[in-house]
Amino acid sequence: MHEEVQMILDICKERMELALGHLDKELVHIRAGKASPRMLDSVMVMYYGSLVPISQVSNINTPDARTIAVQPWEKAMIHPIEKAIINSNLGFNPDNNGEFIRINVPTPTEERRKDMVKTVNKEGEIAKVSLRSARKDANDNLKKLLKEGLAEDDEKVAAEEVQEMITNFSKRVDKMLEDKNREILTI
Repeated sequence: MHEEVQMILDICKERMELALGHLDKELVHIRAGKASPRMLDSVMVMYYGSLVPISQVSNINTPDARTIAVQPWEKAMIHPIEKAIINSNLGFNPDNNGEFIRINVPTPTEERRKDMVKTVNKEGEIAKVSLRSARKDANDNLKKLLKEGLAEDDEKVAAEEVQEMITNFSKRVDKMLEDKNREILTI
């Protein structure tokens, strides 16, 4: 296969993988009522004058399905970590016992669950738009190469490969949405 065609396919696949990665990151922040250490991924803590991710100054785990435990590596960091969690706008109310911080993840109401499902589906649609955009750009670039002398058969094979890619990535998006919606709706 042409080197340029392969490059177009590689770029398309990379963009589709980035869209999936972005969707995954967004879905983590949609709280389904089940505790996960990744819920705190966006929390930044002031550590010796620099903002660092909370995971770089503490150990984060989930002792049960409704609790996140944050164990600072330095005792002096307990208050800055607690403050960062409160200021993160995640809606958490941390409980500090002097040794570690416990966060109880509340069970969402039915109305809140429905809103979360809408948000999940909206994020899924954004991911699918990104996939379609990657496909369109790849197909446009293939058509350009066709005008520049690429064999019609090569263009057709590459376009089919792009379509196969979007089909596979779309199925993965659907599976991610299905799993997240099931997680949200399961009490």
